[in-house]
Amino acid sequence: MNREESIRFATKFLEDTISFFGVNVAVRSTTEDDVIHLAVPSSTLNAVLIGRNAETLRGLQNLVAAALAQKEAALTRVNIDVAGYKEQRAAHIESRARDWVERVRREGRLELDLNAADRRVVHKYVEDISDVEGHSEGEGRERKLILELKK
Repeated sequence: MNREESIRFATKFLEDTISFFGVNVAVRSTTEDDVIHLAVPSSTLNAVLIGRNAETLRGLQNLVAAALAQKEAALTRVNIDVAGYKEQRAAHIESRARDWVERVRREGRLELDLNAADRRVVHKYVEDISDVEGHSEGEGRERKLILELKK
């Protein structure tokens, strides 16, 4: 399955999966850096599709990625956003990152327990900060983001 077929398959697979909940939506797809981005418009299922702490959303991503891998697709990495949730969440985390950077400047170090997507947002934010750096430590669910003053 080539790139274009991978994108079409992922889009249709997600639309079909959501239709099992009784709602038909048109999923919008784009690609960037070999990642298929699927945008699900707002519907009555937003809370169900996102789930608590976006666990259902991550599960949907894993499901679509597994289906692509099983089909030996050219693209298997998937990012799904429902009703702009991830974009809003990233903006929220970035605004909190400003406060965390100020706290690091006062205290020297800060350890944060964030999921992978939120850690990525903070890593990207601190890249542009001249006196603070970030790195992750630990494995799996125990992984933490460490923000420190640059030495």
